[in-house]
Amino acid sequence: MMSPLNELERVRQEKLERLRQLGMDPYPRQVLRTHTNAAAIEAFELHEAEAEESPVEAAVAGRLRAVREMGKLTFAHIEDGTGRLQLFLRLNELGDERMAIFSELFDLGDFIQARGTMFRTRSGEITLKVAEFEMLAKALTPLPAAKEELVDGERVVHNAFADQEARYRQRYADLAVNPEVRAIFETRAQIIRSLRAFLDQRGFLEVETPILQPIYGGAAATPFVTHHNQLHQDLYLRISFELYLKRLLVGGYEGVYEIGRDFRNEGVSFKHNPEFTQLEFYKAYADYRDVMELTEQMIANVAEEVLGSTAIIYRGQEIDFAPPWKRVKLSEAIEAETGIAIDAHSEADSLRAAMRKKGIDAPADASRGKLIDGLLGSQVEPKLIQPTFLYDYPRDISPLAKSTPEDPNTVERFEGFAGGLELCNAFTELNDPTDQEQRFLEMGRAYAADDEERHPMDEDYLRAMRYGMPPNGGFGMGVDRLAMLLTDQTTIREVILFPHLRSKEE
Repeated sequence: MMSPLNELERVRQEKLERLRQLGMDPYPRQVLRTHTNAAAIEAFELHEAEAEESPVEAAVAGRLRAVREMGKLTFAHIEDGTGRLQLFLRLNELGDERMAIFSELFDLGDFIQARGTMFRTRSGEITLKVAEFEMLAKALTPLPAAKEELVDGERVVHNAFADQEARYRQRYADLAVNPEVRAIFETRAQIIRSLRAFLDQRGFLEVETPILQPIYGGAAATPFVTHHNQLHQDLYLRISFELYLKRLLVGGYEGVYEIGRDFRNEGVSFKHNPEFTQLEFYKAYADYRDVMELTEQMIANVAEEVLGSTAIIYRGQEIDFAPPWKRVKLSEAIEAETGIAIDAHSEADSLRAAMRKKGIDAPADASRGKLIDGLLGSQVEPKLIQPTFLYDYPRDISPLAKSTPEDPNTVERFEGFAGGLELCNAFTELNDPTDQEQRFLEMGRAYAADDEERHPMDEDYLRAMRYGMPPNGGFGMGVDRLAMLLTDQTTIREVILFPHLRSKEE
C-alpha cells in the first residue's frame, strides 16, 4: 500500500485535476517529437553556418529542469537523453491563459513537449521559441532535493539526493537527478560491449547456459534453492557457468564465453552482491599461461577503448593495465607479506600454528587450502594495487584445475588483482574424467554438507568428459568489479543498478 500523499504531492495532485478540468490529458498516448534536444541544437548550428533564411522548426520533449519567470517572459530548460535545451515562452505568442497554465500547473520534474522555432538569444544560448506546449507526464512526487528555491527568478534544485541508502532503494530517482550516476552505467555498458567485441574478434562464440540447474557447481559458494512445481524438482540458481561451458568444448567448439548473472547465497559487502554479472570464457588447447596473456590484453583493451588510456585513477592511485602484468607465485607473495613459508607446512595444523604465532586469525576447523586462502585475502590482496597475477594454488580449494607437474597438491590456477581487489580467476582446466571424479569424491568427504567449499558430484559432467574434452584454459571475472575500477567507485552498489538491500524493517 502506498504511503499517504505529503503536502507537496497533494498540491501536485490538485494541479493534475485542474489540467483535466481544462481538457488537457496529463498522460497523453502520443508524443509528437521531431528532434532530440541535441539534434535541434545541431540543426540550428547548421542553419547558421549555411546562412539559411527559413527558420528551423522543432518539436522536442523532455523533463522540466528549471524555470525562470521574468514578467511577460519565461525561460525554462528541459532535459532528454541527449542533454538540455532552453525554452523561451512569451506572452505575446502564447496569450494570458496558456502562460498562466504553464506558470501555475507545470512543475519541475514534469515531462513536457514543446513546438516552435530555434533561435539564439542575446546571451548566445541556442533556444526554442515556444509556439505550443503540452504535458506528457505529470510528476506527482517532486524529485529528491534538499530544497527548491527561486534564484534570480529561476526555480532551481539544490543538493539532490545525498542519502546513499535512499539512492540505492530509489535508483530511478537517483538517475533522474544525478547525471554523474547515469554516466557510471553508461560506462558500464561500454565495458560490456568492449569485452564482447574483444572475444568475438578472437573467434569465441557467445552462448547462453542454464540459470536454473539441477546440480550447482563450478565455484565455491552456497546456492539459492528454488522449486519447480510441475516437475516436483528442487533447482539451484547457478553460481557459475563453468561446467556447462566446458560441456560445449566436448561438443566441438574451441572457444566459448558467456556474460550473464550468477547468484550466490553469501554475505553482502562493498565487493559482494548476491546477484552479480560474470564473464567466463573457455579456450581449447590453452593453459593458464595463455589465459594470463589473453586476460591482460583484454583488460588493457577495455580500458583503452572505454577511457582512452590503459592508466586509470582508482581511490586516488594511478593503476596502469598495460601488459605485461606482474606475475608472482602465491606462496612467494604470502611469504613476502607474512614471513610464513606455506610450502614448509604441508598439514593444516602446522600452518595454523604458524599463523597464530604471527597473530593472524586461523579457524580451528579450516583446511590447509582455506587457511592459505585466508592469508591471501587478509594479508596480501589489499596490497595488490598494480595489476598482478598470483599463480599456483592449493589443490584442495581448486577441484576443477590441473595439478602442476612438480607438485600434485598444487594446481595451475591464477587470480588477477588490481586496486586491492580480486578481479578474475582462471585455471588450466582438468580434462581427465577419472581424476575429476576422484576430486569430486574428495570434496564430498572433506567438507561438511553445509560447507560452501563442498563441490557436489555431477554425473552428467563426468559423462561429458568421458567423451573426451580437449585441454583448455578457463577464466572467470566479476564484471561489476571491473566496472568499480574503471569508474572509480569504492562499493559494488554504485555499479549495480538495483543492488540487494536489507528490508527497511531490518
